[in-house]
Amino acid sequence: MKDASPLRIGVIGAGWWATFAHIPAILAHPRAELLAVQSRSQSKADKVAKDFGAKHALTDPVALLDLPGLDAVVIATTPNMHYAQAKTALERGKHVLIEKPMTFTASEAKELCELAEAKGVQLLISCPWHFTPHGIEVREMIRRGDLGEIRMISLLMTNPIDKLLMGINTTPTHGQADVYIEPCHGSYNDPAIAGGGQIYCQISHAAAYLTFLTGLRPSEVYARFDYAGSINDIYDALTVTMENGALVSIASTGATPLSERNYEVRVFGTKGIVLLELWKGEAVFVPSEGERRVLPPIPAERTYPDRGPLDNFVDAALGLVPNGSDGRLGFAAMQVIEAAVESSKTNLPVKVFT
Repeated sequence: MKDASPLRIGVIGAGWWATFAHIPAILAHPRAELLAVQSRSQSKADKVAKDFGAKHALTDPVALLDLPGLDAVVIATTPNMHYAQAKTALERGKHVLIEKPMTFTASEAKELCELAEAKGVQLLISCPWHFTPHGIEVREMIRRGDLGEIRMISLLMTNPIDKLLMGINTTPTHGQADVYIEPCHGSYNDPAIAGGGQIYCQISHAAAYLTFLTGLRPSEVYARFDYAGSINDIYDALTVTMENGALVSIASTGATPLSERNYEVRVFGTKGIVLLELWKGEAVFVPSEGERRVLPPIPAERTYPDRGPLDNFVDAALGLVPNGSDGRLGFAAMQVIEAAVESSKTNLPVKVFT
């Protein structure tokens, strides 16, 4: 796909996040075309198609995948639908951008990665944090060996979504004043639909970020959850051991004031440390020898590049750039999530299957 033709994209699950991030990004990309949108409601699909200029409005995901000329799909449905829809798309040779959490199980995520490789198409997990300048630079520093061997990582991630996870209300955050489409009831708080609470909704970001930054895969997980009277986990604490023996602590909750978000990542290597403040757009490298280096700050409006996954997806599918958020990162996240859920039930550490 290296000619001048646009990448013709269908969106499966044209709801809140798709209409906020993915569809506007498609419309803004000079090499992308919004071919079709899908929703379970025909009236909703018709409205989205009309408002955003899609040629087709459908309720059947398979019918969308069978449209002539379709090159790629964005899967932004609820997590319980991700695996089946992504598998069907990949089997048809379509490039796939899939929302997090990637699947319900690690084996499903692994299967999708293997299928994408066999079909020679791009599979990208939608994690905007993989597209910040700081994250990309720190990843390169680690690959170059600037930090030496990674021995420990501390990660604190909060985002005030506890009411979504508890089903108290469905108003999204991310600073939206006006919401084009509200999330459906159950999308975040029904475990049969969402998989779980904080572990599936937010640690899916953090667990993928570990492998994104370091290139290392998880090998063991010990986890404790606090449900705060809900059917979903609201406070999560994980100890993860990476394949090289590096120790990782993850603390995450959605129960914070609306004005407060944290995404603090501390990477400790044998030659230095990195201090990342992702929500604040700050990063510092402190070598064991020499002067500390403060990376240029990221403006507040760019700290969460919500259109980054779609932009990279289009360019990668067209063969213009490497895949910046490969599905294998989603697989690594699912390994952590699945092991953490089991550990929280057994109160024992759980080995991660490969």
